[in-house]
Amino acid sequence: MSASQVLIGCWLALAILSTATVLLGNAGSTLLLAGSVLAIALVKAWVITEGFMELRHAPTMWRLLLFGWPLAMVGGILLAMMA
Repeated sequence: MSASQVLIGCWLALAILSTATVLLGNAGSTLLLAGSVLAIALVKAWVITEGFMELRHAPTMWRLLLFGWPLAMVGGILLAMMA
């Protein structure tokens, strides 16, 4: 797969995921919907780091560090929402 095909696929995935986030955000305000929006945000973070930033070939440490931050933020948000 060429680099431009990967970028187009990432762009398409991000557009679909963003649309899903907006639809879920307009559906209501339950903890399940908020968790779904946060899960989609994690998938978007993964697509950005692996696809656009091309870290799929990078050392594992960098990949874990760059995905760990959104994961920590989602965890903090969920903890704050349940308190």
